[in-house]
Amino acid sequence: MVVAGFLLKDVCGGTSALSGPFIKACGITRLEDGLTACAAGFTAVGFVFASSPRQIDPDLARFVSSRLPQSVMRVGVFLDQEEDEVREIAAFCSLDLVQLHGRSVHLATRFGGRAIPSLRPRTPEDLEPLHEYRGTFAVLLDTWDPELPGGTGRTGDWDLAADASRKARIILAGGLDPGNVAQAIARVRPFGVDVSSGVESSPGIKKAHLLRAFAQEARKAFTAELENPAGRPSQEDL
Repeated sequence: MVVAGFLLKDVCGGTSALSGPFIKACGITRLEDGLTACAAGFTAVGFVFASSPRQIDPDLARFVSSRLPQSVMRVGVFLDQEEDEVREIAAFCSLDLVQLHGRSVHLATRFGGRAIPSLRPRTPEDLEPLHEYRGTFAVLLDTWDPELPGGTGRTGDWDLAADASRKARIILAGGLDPGNVAQAIARVRPFGVDVSSGVESSPGIKKAHLLRAFAQEARKAFTAELENPAGRPSQEDL
């Protein structure tokens, strides 16, 4: 598996080919935003099925999902939801991956290569669960908050994230926007990046020019990183 133009095998009962690095626009609530994100160069879109200002009804998510290019990964975001509900929504909306927060994180091993468990580390000790998630698709690293389970809109500890990226396949989230994503990629060297509030005019409403700018900056940074891949865990390490 490589970062640019990689193959994702057995993620959803088959093989999905993406045209670039893992760059995800999360909190999609409108078809026009999903289509704009895909055209801009995002390789994954996220639908939030948990209680949130960006929550989407499964019927609408299914409609949007059905009209996006097949090469784009569909990711469902779940918080404190049980396995039956996660599986039902994943099947109904044709999701490729499930992103798990809160109590739902314990389901990660049940979904294996289709799971993106989340961590919100404050200290190096908080990275210890990384070894438990070997075999999952990747681990989402978000900013710690004493009250919010995610979506804080604030950047986290990039030094801590860089340490995590040397140990596991990391998707970096938290406070990313077109102005800082290139710096974040150079500093953390993640497997992928995830943006939501950094490309919005209001929760769940994306701005087309910010989507395009974010994808452009992220792709340039990942291309530069490919020229110097030292430090990223190989497929054999995971």
